[in-house]
Amino acid sequence: MPQGAPAAAPVVLWPEGVPGGLNGTEVVEDGGLVSSVHQPTLTPYLAPEGKRTGAAVIICPGGGYVRLAADHEGVEPARWLNGLGVSAFILKYRLKEYGHPAPLRDVLRAVRTVRANAASWGVDPAKIGVMGFSAGGHLAASSGTLFDAPEGRTGAAMDAVSARPDFLILVYPVIQLNSPVAHVGSRQALLGPSPAPGLADAMSLDTRVTKDTPPAFLVHGGTDTGVPPENSLAFFAALRRAGVPAEIHVYEKGGHGFGLRPGQGPVSDWPKRCAEWLKVRGLL
Repeated sequence: MPQGAPAAAPVVLWPEGVPGGLNGTEVVEDGGLVSSVHQPTLTPYLAPEGKRTGAAVIICPGGGYVRLAADHEGVEPARWLNGLGVSAFILKYRLKEYGHPAPLRDVLRAVRTVRANAASWGVDPAKIGVMGFSAGGHLAASSGTLFDAPEGRTGAAMDAVSARPDFLILVYPVIQLNSPVAHVGSRQALLGPSPAPGLADAMSLDTRVTKDTPPAFLVHGGTDTGVPPENSLAFFAALRRAGVPAEIHVYEKGGHGFGLRPGQGPVSDWPKRCAEWLKVRGLL
């Protein structure tokens, strides 16, 4: 795994005050598992100056909207991206304590923050992507489909900055919340045990794809029973119908949560395919 630059100090996403903020204490467990998030942040991992392509990726770790796998699905992909010359920003977003729309607001504020500060971070404001794993993939896909949604705004001046990502990288993402292939834990953590009528449909992101959704790269393991590959297939099909450029890799074998770890068979080669896609899209 290429070693990128050490993380810079985390950037507080809501310096004016977290909208709907609650009292609580963040919990960090062994293995970099983070839960009970009350102060969302963005931690920069800037690519080496001589190698920077200008591209940047905001990383949304997974964890079922209950916790964040901040090392496995945060630091490791950040260092991999740094090795490609891409700057990375790990998003620590709010979870089940808040539910929808707090995570959406956090990811859209993250895109706006990187775009607003692009010059100081050596980033091209037209090359900002969002990457997500599992439930973090749902959040990343939300950023690409709901970037103009009213519930993603808070009335702050930063709302004037575009929150639309320029590309998406979705790794075994949760997409559907209203079907037999839905990840029930993510749905309950995000929407509660009894969602308002129509909300699970509205947050099933294959239904929210339009021609303005950014190009996407998707990867899934064919033996994933936690978040079945039909989630990625549904999003890919919606992108195709909308005329949005997309690439998908569904490996015959590969369970849930493989991340960027080597030694898991052909599915471990997905980062190479992703790097090729980034290069074809002019991001490397």
